[in-house]
Amino acid sequence: MGAAQSAAYGDLVVSGNVINWAVEAISLAPASVVTIGVFDGLHLGHQWLIGKAVERAHLLGVPSACVSFYPDPETVLRGAEPCYLMLPSERAQLMLDMSVDLVVLTGFGARVARMTASEFMQQLCDSLHPREVLVGEDFALGRGREGIPEVLAVLGRRMGYDLRVIPRCRLEGRVVSSTLVRGLIQKGDVATAARFLGRLYAVRGAVLRGHGRGRELGFPTANVAVPAGKQLPADGVYAAVATVAGHRLSAAANIGRNPTFGAAPRALEAHLLDFQGDLYATEVEVGFVARLRAEVHFPSIEALEAQMVEDVAAVRRALGGAKAAETGVPSAQTACLQERYGAF
Repeated sequence: MGAAQSAAYGDLVVSGNVINWAVEAISLAPASVVTIGVFDGLHLGHQWLIGKAVERAHLLGVPSACVSFYPDPETVLRGAEPCYLMLPSERAQLMLDMSVDLVVLTGFGARVARMTASEFMQQLCDSLHPREVLVGEDFALGRGREGIPEVLAVLGRRMGYDLRVIPRCRLEGRVVSSTLVRGLIQKGDVATAARFLGRLYAVRGAVLRGHGRGRELGFPTANVAVPAGKQLPADGVYAAVATVAGHRLSAAANIGRNPTFGAAPRALEAHLLDFQGDLYATEVEVGFVARLRAEVHFPSIEALEAQMVEDVAAVRRALGGAKAAETGVPSAQTACLQERYGAF
């Protein structure tokens, strides 16, 4: 499908600089610098790799292209329930914000899973004509994960591209990976996850009508619809930053089942501090700054109200020093990466 066309791709309308590629020989670019991966979460390691691809593309005077698999091959091959840090629309938009010229969303299914590394790379070369391909040192593709960097380098000599391997990104003594970030979020450690992501972990969705209990208690909440397949942090109360129509507001976010009112489906609710207005049907993004406490069952409504007052006060304290987390990669992280990897 060419760039001028558009089609539904999960939650994303594919068009312009975002292309749905079915791993077929179709002309997408006359020349390019390509990087390949799942890129779930687009953490600091992904950002470093993609940044190098963009840099090399500028030096060579060709477009940069990110080939991003969706669904995650591990999810497909193991038959696991999908649980993503980023949905295709979020991933594509952030890549474009990183100055990537072409985002190539690559559907991963049974046919692609059966492809050898050689077959896949031949289709990629016939479509994107890469002069260089950049991958992480732990990258592999193709049937049985045979396409490790050493194999891809050999294929490149035959197919006409140079392979560049980017070392793993390490921060705070740990390798930055989607698995690491996912585990932190599952535990509710969103503050540490933000350091490895270089930004707040966020969930975006439309505001739905709720039971109105928060308003009755003096703490109206926005009930945010969580997209299917999107990972939520562990149940509990969080200091958060809510973005509504481009405006950022401090928020107390709750994830859980509201056990004080009986069993209910797991949900995300956000009380926007110092805000008055109806957010119904508005899209809200909730960025998680810090987990304040676990979700608990209260013996009375009065006890819940008292705790909510404490939670709001705790949110104000937590967000007092959260400005660095809101703005992206803190300078210390950037310096750490520059010191380790330097100019490529």
